[in-house]
Amino acid sequence: MTTGVERLFDELGHFKRFQACLYFAAIFQAISCGIHYLASVFLVETPKFLCDAPSNITDVLYRNHSLTSLADVWTYYRPGDGPVVVRTAGGDQWELSPCLKMLRLDAINFQYEFFGNKTVESCGGFVYDHSEVEQSIVTDWDLVCEKEWLAKLTQPTFMLGVLIGALVFGDVADRIGRRPILMATSLCQFLFGVTVAFTGNYYLFVLIRFLLAMVSSGYLVVVFVYVTEFTGIKVRTWTSMHVHAAFAVGIMVVALVGYLVRVWWIYQIILTLSTSPFLLYCWKFPETPFYLMAKGRYKEAQELLDTMAYFNGLPPTLKVSELKDECDGALLNDNNQEDGRAVEVEKRLSILDMFGSLKMAGRSATCWAIWFIGSLGYYVFSLGSVNLGGNQYINLFLAGAVEVPSYLIGCFAMDRVGRKKTCAPALLLGGVACMLIIVVPQDIEILALVLSMTGKFAIAIAFGLIYLYTCELYPTIIRSLAVGSGSMMCRVGSVMAPFCVYLADIWIYLPQLIVGILAFIIGILTLFLPETLGQPLTSTLEEAEALGSKPNTKNTADS
Repeated sequence: MTTGVERLFDELGHFKRFQACLYFAAIFQAISCGIHYLASVFLVETPKFLCDAPSNITDVLYRNHSLTSLADVWTYYRPGDGPVVVRTAGGDQWELSPCLKMLRLDAINFQYEFFGNKTVESCGGFVYDHSEVEQSIVTDWDLVCEKEWLAKLTQPTFMLGVLIGALVFGDVADRIGRRPILMATSLCQFLFGVTVAFTGNYYLFVLIRFLLAMVSSGYLVVVFVYVTEFTGIKVRTWTSMHVHAAFAVGIMVVALVGYLVRVWWIYQIILTLSTSPFLLYCWKFPETPFYLMAKGRYKEAQELLDTMAYFNGLPPTLKVSELKDECDGALLNDNNQEDGRAVEVEKRLSILDMFGSLKMAGRSATCWAIWFIGSLGYYVFSLGSVNLGGNQYINLFLAGAVEVPSYLIGCFAMDRVGRKKTCAPALLLGGVACMLIIVVPQDIEILALVLSMTGKFAIAIAFGLIYLYTCELYPTIIRSLAVGSGSMMCRVGSVMAPFCVYLADIWIYLPQLIVGILAFIIGILTLFLPETLGQPLTSTLEEAEALGSKPNTKNTADS
């Protein structure tokens, strides 16, 4: 039987009715995190476009296609494969390109090739192909040509908000509790999500999306800690990993709504409303028993234990004093203080405590590296898969769906061979897959696709388990901070991923080579982390540092 606060799961159940209701309610809102993280795929989608054309067009030429309307050219038009030539009712002939237009001088015959003089003019506006994208922020605010960088800046800015939110809310959750953060971030997700749809200009759009990113990241970080501290060792692997499955469902929701709704602000509102029912019941969430015990709120902890016992159909016989005696040995003041708080003044901890000793510093550096490569590899593989062709909505849906089996297999392996022995081989496999893609000829697309999906599958396993692994490697007093700082490193990887993909201009396989080398090295470093399978969650830094050490065999006497 386990000791300390973990004992409550042996007494009240590892995943009975009470925990199951809380778990599924909490991860339902995690779907919204996947939604907002990927929503920009269609919010900032750039359709085919050309420089604005005269209004009285009578004839259109594109390559060997002769048409009567500019709207008919989009079926054949390929950017970078020559201009579109149009003739007006007045006889003027124009060559239209994406970012400029040229008026043919003294043109007689209307044909595609022209070797005479032309005058170049800048675009006063743009004409867009609305067959796929009826309305996006790109078409609304003309974020093309010299403004193209603004469109590309939206996702890195969002990820910067995710980075800051992960660190801020992880720290705040350790100070004021998990429950207040879950409630606040959920409400703000709804408010900011709806507000995004009504922003009237680009800069306000980016600002609100930045705030939305912060609160979405805050919820995702804290919900992992929340479900971990409400479920026992026997099911903790599955409950933690399947928060990722909820995130993947969010990706699939984005694909489905994006296919059905092609107007960006309506699309944004529908995505936000899809998880709004969570606001109706999140205020009923209790604080976690681990947090209540760590903060000395013993009266509230006892009330929570009694409620759990009642919902799980068990007698309320478990007392906080039994758990407390095995935790920190502090005096229980429930009989003397009405609010049930401990007399001792709690010690304020910061991110520096994760590096308080050489052993903890090495552990923290390796954990951060896993978070980083997990995100970098995931997005490098994902951004590369965009070039696979086919239906973009189906591709995005499959990108979310393919993650589900990786989490199932990851859970199966984690509970049988351990966290370390699952994470390290997954990173090594991802590294090898990257190496093999390098030697695949470009004309064998199916083999490159299989290797790419293998690499993404492997990285997803490591990326999925690192949340739980981090929770188990650190004590209650800095657990949210550890997950939050790790998520911060994860977002550093996601911000850097697009720049890594740009290196393909130098050599097409350079991004995969970088990911492969890093994944392989970090996979080896992971072998030096302690195994946490079957170990109870720690409450103090001393207990956390002792993980992986050989147990002391000498007898201890009760003082």
